[in-house]
Amino acid sequence: MKFEFVARHRGAWPVNVMCGVLGVSGSGFYACLTCPRSQHSLEDDVLGTHVRHSFLSSDRTYGARRVRHDVLELGMHCGLHRIERLMRTQALPARPRR
Repeated sequence: MKFEFVARHRGAWPVNVMCGVLGVSGSGFYACLTCPRSQHSLEDDVLGTHVRHSFLSSDRTYGARRVRHDVLELGMHCGLHRIERLMRTQALPARPRR
């Protein structure tokens, strides 16, 4: 997240200044530019699309537990906390019961 900010604004401010303010190393930023994305991150993208589809097809009523059951039925294995994190990052709040 911090490295993304530095990458977006590196034309406006020097990289070493932004890294110092954000508390990250400059070498870490440049290493992040050349490293490929991790397998877990790529799986999160695929899983996130399934989570979003399940949530929207339920008329925005399913919470993380029900979404997880839908994802498990598709044959993808994941934990409840991972589904909760993906729903939180995509801003998918379930409607509370009346």
